[in-house]
Amino acid sequence: MIIENSTDMTSFILLGFSDVPRLHPLLFTILFLVYITTLLSNGLIVAIINTNTSLHTPMYFFLVHLSCLEICYTSVTTPRMLENLLVKQTTISFMGCAAQMFFFLFFGVSECFLLASMSFDRYVAICRPLTYHNIMNKTFCLQLVIVSWACGSAVALGHTTLMFSLPFCEITINHFFCEIQPLFELVCGDTFLNEIQVIAVAVLAIMMPFWMIIFSYSCILVTIFKMPLSHNRQKAFSTCSSHLLVVTLFYGTAGFMYLRPKSSYMPSIDKLLSLFYAIVTPLLNPIIYSLRNKEFTEAMCKLWKKYSSH
Repeated sequence: MIIENSTDMTSFILLGFSDVPRLHPLLFTILFLVYITTLLSNGLIVAIINTNTSLHTPMYFFLVHLSCLEICYTSVTTPRMLENLLVKQTTISFMGCAAQMFFFLFFGVSECFLLASMSFDRYVAICRPLTYHNIMNKTFCLQLVIVSWACGSAVALGHTTLMFSLPFCEITINHFFCEIQPLFELVCGDTFLNEIQVIAVAVLAIMMPFWMIIFSYSCILVTIFKMPLSHNRQKAFSTCSSHLLVVTLFYGTAGFMYLRPKSSYMPSIDKLLSLFYAIVTPLLNPIIYSLRNKEFTEAMCKLWKKYSSH
């Protein structure tokens, strides 16, 4: 179907994983369990931190916002994907597709900058411990979170406006949600300049916070190696390794997806990459941050004992 103007459109068709219909029941079961686990685990983090005053520190303040982001981030795509696995093909309205792209980018880019804020928090805690409480006060932490959300909003609005102002010649999206790369495949004519714009913004939205994180951890590593006692080094490494692991997983997959031209788009591989950073990473965050954190596990045990004794 050829459509000369996007304003003539009413809906898109999402192919999802239609090329492997036999795996649909298995994929649905796995993704449904992952989604429920993600919601419960991230919700548990928010509840435990908010009810335990000993965890009301900048690090856990950022962790609460990260968990809220993950709940919203995965909820943008997963319900539609689960629906897609139950039926042969599913449609999404033109406005629904635009809204899905906007919120996916909004929460994703906000997470990029929030992870950078968390790395700065660790930098101050380890490299400048004497001034930590003066620098990372409540007002400054709140400002970092607001800036993260503002950057996410700006990038999402720009990308969504750009994409949905272009003319579409096809309505079939070879993906499980409305993402930029698969939608570029449907645009009429040459999209080279539009792709350059998207990559340029992606460099700012992904690489800028990434290099902020690299700088923070470079300073942290230098400080750690100057520590006289191996116990202090081990504690510092343990504190930062969780954050660094999340950063590697999230930025690695998202960067590979967004920092390349349309000509290199490979539906089968890119679906797996999108599945990883849209579904798997939000599940890993509570595991990596919480279960490996002694303070948090102690708070969780205290809360469990409190409620189980009643």
